[in-house]
Amino acid sequence: MGRRWLVTGCSSGLGHALATAAARAGDELAVTARKTADLEELAAAWPGRIIPVPLELRDAASCEEAVRTAADRLGGIDVLVNNAAVGLFGAVEEVSDAELRDQLETLLVGPWRLTRLVLPLMRAQGHGHIVNVSSIVGRMAFPGLAAYVAGKHALEGMSQALAVEAAPHGIRVTVLEPGMFATRYGTSMAEARHRVPAYDGTNREMLEGARGLADNPGTGRPEDFAARVLDIVSADAPTPLRIPVGDDAYGYLDLDEQASRAEYAAARALVQGPPRPAGD
Repeated sequence: MGRRWLVTGCSSGLGHALATAAARAGDELAVTARKTADLEELAAAWPGRIIPVPLELRDAASCEEAVRTAADRLGGIDVLVNNAAVGLFGAVEEVSDAELRDQLETLLVGPWRLTRLVLPLMRAQGHGHIVNVSSIVGRMAFPGLAAYVAGKHALEGMSQALAVEAAPHGIRVTVLEPGMFATRYGTSMAEARHRVPAYDGTNREMLEGARGLADNPGTGRPEDFAARVLDIVSADAPTPLRIPVGDDAYGYLDLDEQASRAEYAAARALVQGPPRPAGD
């Protein structure tokens, strides 16, 4: 018997590739986008396996209806993939309260809400898998992406707590941390309305790199991401909570781990003084 998925953000990119791969593997999916017209081609390619569902993550009623539709049409939900995301480019000083709230509504509040709605279904059936798509910036940071970084860090923190809470009920939690993939993330990313030219030297190169992700031959392919997700969901539990996806992700996070260890050692030396010789 195939799995029953609810996957958000499937109009393009990673979500579209994952829906295609899961349907090809014989699973059934409820896939979402703000406009179901963006999902028509995907649904037509896999009739009977893919059900398009409208979803506005920032609207509680829309989230409730999406979960209800998915559960009714599929007969349950085995895998929830919180994939939908949108980027905001701007330095901390440039991002307004309203822009920050909007970013966190999409990156944190929406996924949290869907998770809360799906958990009773998974507890009742005695199994389930919640997959939260984070990013390498869920562990590290890049200039100009402060709001996006904050949202992904918060999503990972929520996921860490959820993993402990859900495990006794047969529910697995996975955080995926993709590196750079060829998607529309960079071209669809909004920019903070308020600009402070003093940050251009630090941040503009980052923006140009993000805008060029889709056309950069060195970035990962969404199809490769989808294949790894299917492997992870199919793997015997337990699996690691946080899983980087993409060769570049491991390279970035190796460097970040080295920097974190150096920072930890420096902080400890600052607060406690240099290590004492053995026997003192």
